Amino acid sequence: MRPVIGIFAKITNADKQSELKYDYAKVIERAGGLPILLPYVENDDTLDQFIKICDGFMFSGGVDVAPSYYGEETKPTCGKIDVFRDELEFKAIDKVIKTQKPIIAICRGMQLINVYLGGTLYQDIPTEIPSEINHRQPTTERYLATHDILIKENTPLSEIAKSQKIKGNTFHHQSVKKLADGLVLTATADDGVIEGYYLPTHKYLMGYQWHPERLYELDKANENILKSFINACK
Repeated sequence: MRPVIGIFAKITNADKQSELKYDYAKVIERAGGLPILLPYVENDDTLDQFIKICDGFMFSGGVDVAPSYYGEETKPTCGKIDVFRDELEFKAIDKVIKTQKPIIAICRGMQLINVYLGGTLYQDIPTEIPSEINHRQPTTERYLATHDILIKENTPLSEIAKSQKIKGNTFHHQSVKKLADGLVLTATADDGVIEGYYLPTHKYLMGYQWHPERLYELDKANENILKSFINACK
């Protein structure tokens, strides 16, 4: 039996419709899992049952996390916010993390969990962090790796990637500012922007600022990242 992977994805504010980019489902399937989209629900019992039937969880990319969740006013440079997605995912992570079931958090998902655990975010990299790196490459180049990911030695990610430096893609204008207590840094970009972390007290919780699901078939290290998650869910 393939492990069931629940994926939290885009929710439109207007009608609470849930949408999932195919790359996420495809890579879970190819890595050996069974992907299911977890839609917006208001009933806690329904969310509890979703969590019960899943063996692992993916918190995927998307729009910005509302700054109110980390105690800041929204700046003009902050992007679009999905109110209902924030509501669902903060409720979900509170439940999921207590189960000790494996979690992979990508882009927005990585930022979300950092905020849930007490960390903060840069609301806009271009205006808050001097950098020569463009962290928001064109979406037409989504399968193209554009900058280096520097991996910390003696971390789970260094064991997974089998390298201290890999190439990553990048589609974000926000990033982790203060890393939450308990999280351990695993990777940065050349300009110091945080690209990865893990939570040692959890069975398997890994966060990635780039999109390994889009590089799965192009790069062995990114393939290993997804396979490591699925193996942890079995």
